[in-house]
Amino acid sequence: MAELIYYCGTMDSGKSTLALQTAHNHRSRGRDGVIFTSKDRAGKGLISSRLGLQIEALEVDVDLDIHKLIIERLSIGGRISFIICDEAQFYTAEQIEQLAKIVDGLGIDVFAFGILSDFRTKLFPGSARLVELADRVQTLQVEALCWCGERATHNARTVGGKMVTEGEQVVVGDVSTTSTVAYEVLCRRHHMRKVTSKISNPASEQSLPFNN
Repeated sequence: MAELIYYCGTMDSGKSTLALQTAHNHRSRGRDGVIFTSKDRAGKGLISSRLGLQIEALEVDVDLDIHKLIIERLSIGGRISFIICDEAQFYTAEQIEQLAKIVDGLGIDVFAFGILSDFRTKLFPGSARLVELADRVQTLQVEALCWCGERATHNARTVGGKMVTEGEQVVVGDVSTTSTVAYEVLCRRHHMRKVTSKISNPASEQSLPFNN
């Protein structure tokens, strides 16, 4: 039976690296597939990892009908054994439903990779629908770490070095602190306190994990 599987985690948890590895594993066994992405930091139509690897992919714009595209490819003799969807948090709820339709109606495995929640700790619409529809939701095993050394559970957005909790849900940036809009992973405690690595004093924060 084909499955819709969602691999999710925070930034820096290796989701794009796993997407690239999954594509490689299937292709090395002679399986043909289609690879999608959306708003990757490397540019349109690319999947990139922080390890420096990248491959070309089909860009998922808001008006793309993924199910229709797959049907069209199959109708002209294309072979599709798997589908990889990176940055799935940016897909619309309707596009996630199209992926489920592909799995159930066409018997094609779909592997989705993404971030669960945004910088405000709210679920992305694509991630929310994946949690509702996926056959399996798997948390990535590589744990990102907050600057304090604790497990990072939240994504923070900074503008000009200052953490913000308001604004558009989707603003493409990077983890580089030199960017105007940047992102950092934090533990819940430091996210709620808005304590990023830039403004932290690690010496005074060492006792935090033991405080009540």
